[in-house]
Amino acid sequence: MRVPVVQHSSRRRSARRRRALWSGAELLVTVGVVLLLLVVHQLWWTNREARRGAERKVEALEREWGKGGGGAEGGGGGAGTAPTPAVPKSYGGSGGGGGGAGQRTTAVRQSSPSWSQAYAVLIIPRLGLRVPVAEGVGKQAVLNKGYVGHYRGTAQPGQAGNFALAGHRNTHGEPFRYLNHLRIRDLVEVETREATYTYSVDKTLPQTSARDSGVIRPIPRSVVKPGHGYGQPGYYITLTTCTPEFTSRYRMVVWGKLVSMRPRG
Repeated sequence: MRVPVVQHSSRRRSARRRRALWSGAELLVTVGVVLLLLVVHQLWWTNREARRGAERKVEALEREWGKGGGGAEGGGGGAGTAPTPAVPKSYGGSGGGGGGAGQRTTAVRQSSPSWSQAYAVLIIPRLGLRVPVAEGVGKQAVLNKGYVGHYRGTAQPGQAGNFALAGHRNTHGEPFRYLNHLRIRDLVEVETREATYTYSVDKTLPQTSARDSGVIRPIPRSVVKPGHGYGQPGYYITLTTCTPEFTSRYRMVVWGKLVSMRPRG
């Protein structure tokens, strides 16, 4: 009976294959754990930290307004304050339109916000949302803090034109996660040091290009889908966020019209 001879080279090759397979398995497990931690960080930790920070900022703003002190985060007051255009006091008709010559108006003074400064609070009852509004839409300085950002150059709250805002739909507090749940005639409030402005949801655009600049113009109207938007001046609010969820390929848009203004104090 012949005894098979096992070559040392064959043993070495077999050992190298086992080590390679084991190293590959360890690498895959390590990569999997790292990816899992990244997902947990994005979907849980960033939301937790951003929401806590946003809640603290809302509380700080409201305490400050109650005391009637200087501008939020060191802004406002003095030379930084300027009168805004006249705001309709009575609206009539469909609400929030351009207003006729017979309507009474009142001027409300607002502080001019600094870049990335939180200066207002957005409240959407249907979504249970109460979140700071900051100047600008930069990710690191504004949106990733869980804030809603104001598009620089668009109108301020209560002003004629379009008060346009952006917010994350996923991660970093995701304030606009359920923006698609808003319905026509839902109310959207904006609190500032000077007044509370109430808008009524009027139109929605479920999806448009991320480059559709028409939706935040003074008379908001999509340049990609021209059938969506308005054709005359008014007092508008625009809420924008990414869609579909967990992507930034398109934008979802919700529009509203100003229906009331209540001065603070």
